[in-house]
Amino acid sequence: MEQAVKTTCPYCGVGCGVVATVAEDGVVSVKGDPDHPSNYGRLCSKGAALAETIDLDGRLLHPEIDGRQASWDAALDLIAAKFAGAIAEHGPDSVAFYVSGQLLTEDYYVANKLMKGFFGSANIDTNSRLCMSSSVAGHRRSFGSDTVPGTYEDLELADLVILTGSNLAWCHPVLYQRLVAAKQRRPGMKVVVIDPRRTMTADIADLHLAIRPDTDVALFVGLLAHLVSNNAVEQNYVAAHTSGFAEAFSAAAGVSFRDVLERTGLPAMQLREFYRLFTTTEKVVTCYSQGVNQSSSGTDKVNAILNCHLATGRIGRPGMGPFSLTGQPNAMGGREVGGLANMLAAHMTLESADDRDRVQRFWASPVIAEKPGLKAVDLFQAVAEGRIKALWIMATNPAVSMPDADAVAAAIKACPFVAVSDILRQTDTARLAHVLLPSLGWGEKSGTVTNSERRISRQRAFLDAPGQARADWWQLAEVARRMGFAEAFAYTAPAKIFSEHAALSAFENAGRRDFDIGAHAGIAQHAYDALAPFQWPQPAGQAPTETRFFADGGFYHAGGKARFVAVEPVESDRTNADHPFTLNTGRIRDQWHTMTRTGKSARLSSHIAEPFAELHPRDAMEIGVGNAGLVEIESPQGRVVVRALITERQARGSIFAPMHWNDQFAARARIDAVVPAITDRFSGQPASKNVAVAARRFKAQHYAFAVSRTKPVELDAAYWAVARADGGWRLELAFVAPVEAWTDWCRRTLAIPAHVEPLGYADARTGDVRLAFFEGTRLLAAFFLAREPVAVARNWAIAQLAAEHANLRRRFALVAGRPGADKPDPGATVCSCFGVGVNQIVAAVRGGCHSVEAVGKALNAGTNCGSCRAEIRGIVDGCLAAAAQ
Repeated sequence: MEQAVKTTCPYCGVGCGVVATVAEDGVVSVKGDPDHPSNYGRLCSKGAALAETIDLDGRLLHPEIDGRQASWDAALDLIAAKFAGAIAEHGPDSVAFYVSGQLLTEDYYVANKLMKGFFGSANIDTNSRLCMSSSVAGHRRSFGSDTVPGTYEDLELADLVILTGSNLAWCHPVLYQRLVAAKQRRPGMKVVVIDPRRTMTADIADLHLAIRPDTDVALFVGLLAHLVSNNAVEQNYVAAHTSGFAEAFSAAAGVSFRDVLERTGLPAMQLREFYRLFTTTEKVVTCYSQGVNQSSSGTDKVNAILNCHLATGRIGRPGMGPFSLTGQPNAMGGREVGGLANMLAAHMTLESADDRDRVQRFWASPVIAEKPGLKAVDLFQAVAEGRIKALWIMATNPAVSMPDADAVAAAIKACPFVAVSDILRQTDTARLAHVLLPSLGWGEKSGTVTNSERRISRQRAFLDAPGQARADWWQLAEVARRMGFAEAFAYTAPAKIFSEHAALSAFENAGRRDFDIGAHAGIAQHAYDALAPFQWPQPAGQAPTETRFFADGGFYHAGGKARFVAVEPVESDRTNADHPFTLNTGRIRDQWHTMTRTGKSARLSSHIAEPFAELHPRDAMEIGVGNAGLVEIESPQGRVVVRALITERQARGSIFAPMHWNDQFAARARIDAVVPAITDRFSGQPASKNVAVAARRFKAQHYAFAVSRTKPVELDAAYWAVARADGGWRLELAFVAPVEAWTDWCRRTLAIPAHVEPLGYADARTGDVRLAFFEGTRLLAAFFLAREPVAVARNWAIAQLAAEHANLRRRFALVAGRPGADKPDPGATVCSCFGVGVNQIVAAVRGGCHSVEAVGKALNAGTNCGSCRAEIRGIVDGCLAAAAQ
């Protein structure tokens, strides 16, 4: 019988509702939940492809000790013994947890409780430190609490939406589409995008401010001074609900308009227009994300933004306020349970003796952490120095995602004891573990997550647990039981944990703290199973309601007032003669974190299939890199080799590279190996978007492209990148030395049976080699080699894996790399949701589709998640411009 289950997407912080349907034959399909208030049925390309990522290929299905299968008892006994031994011999600060915004709130709660209340250390930090801890620090400095004041609806109600440090179109696509729809309904709405790159989000912008990296503080400090000089300060609000305004203005007054121009590099006309728009528009929402947070001045950037909203009283009212766009599906839930090393549960603070006493009494714990623990960068430095004797990593891949990633990987490898809980057996981090624990994945686990607008939703299981995989909370509770804490961790289901979490939020609260979900304390299993999405706070006795904070004050500092924070611009240029470029790292549309989930989907790999770096055309020309050539990027920390993507969207002197690729998918593309461990002094968040690097052409003798039914093995090439493809795998290669026998190389690497002979040729003059291996009418593999980047129609070649090749002419067409007239090449994928290529869009434009909407009607492209609409518009405009010449 077909079963439909309402659950929540496991990707970004938008928190979209998903309906997962399991057919009678076990096939899973997904669609957006039309009733969920975050997305109202929309899904992005990643969410729409979720069903393609839940297979068991590569899954860790049983515990392992030192690479050998073990029982759960043996693995858990060993972890308990190692942690207990380290604590007994070296003290509680000799152990650490490194957890993740991918965990459910219930998992997070148990981990935090065990570390802070029963080990007595605060050495639990999370990969959320890498994406939103500057927002936490900024909120706490200004508001006295980590409170997001507004809601998603505010973006739709605002007359001016500012997107700073946010590529909303690619990183939060569903929220971007809500904004696009609102702007279409109200064309008078203005959108300002602040970003050094011209991202796809700039497609919606009325004004794009391409500021220099890390000059946001100067921009918003200058805005505060402009607000004062233009009498735009809401004096009544400032007087009644804030403190510290004089000091903040004094700091701002020292930054002149000319100073802002010089620091940001903006044209005076653009800067004046931005300041005018903010000054004269009451309904303003300022959204900020990683471009603000991932900075050595990230907390000051956040407070510079908050100062402007406090000064104008534009906070907590419909269509007004600052809005932090969270990167992960449950970074907010982690903040609620105290998952950061400098926080306590339920938004209580480690600095407060009263809060520590309150939490300890509630938990009835033998101890309580009395000081902040090690933040992520400091934690792994402590591992490297030998101060951490036992480390448990859960649901994250720090050997790829941490700054100075090579040093982090070496530290983990050298640590006396490392346990890793994950769903995959082979990740860059898992291979360094002494103990591997198989966790439940999306669709298998059950619990709650909190999105960017404080909305708590259920993730529900609709698949059976594979093999011996178990929930993360269960793993933690079993270790706690073995260490003598059985009574406090006697959980039998996630509902019991959520009930305790809710009760703690209400414990001795009475309005003292923002986070209160006491209405769900003591929740029964059936009510938990049926729990609908709701926004906190929801104290006991209060029905669910949409809530904003601070319209009438009510801040959480003593005295109930917000605090202006005096901030000043700092020098932002880190380049030097040896490292003259500024590297900016980030995300792309169709991949997620380190690709352990999205890398399973051929559809999601079709848009961008290999690691790349965006360079401005003149920069590329000066270092001798041609389009589709390879570029080597190097810093004192490390080096990577990636494909060059030459585009005028990138500013001169700057390079953008995504953070997703790792040693499972590419030869040397872990971009965070290049990023130094520079952090914000308040939040501890790494500065991942302003890295001084050198860039040079990577010289190869040969380049190759291949498709294969089997996953390539023993990749002996200076450069390689592998990706899923329909029917098999695709492979990009480069060689710095000749290979004696290419046929033998293909047999070894592409697992070609010995009896299969190739069809093809080798041209000694041009250096071209073309080989195709057929078994019966099926293509097993095809290999294309040249002295320059191979000009083969990739998507057409991939499609040949699923095609029948009964006649010789069709086989020779494949070897030639030329699609026949009956099988046109769709071109590089633009729309992943519907598999529409650039050549198809060009043909549609030439056939009379002269708008994005017309292309969508003809091809469906851009009609699902909408993330590709800016790219489609660029193709349409380019075709029409060419036709007009």
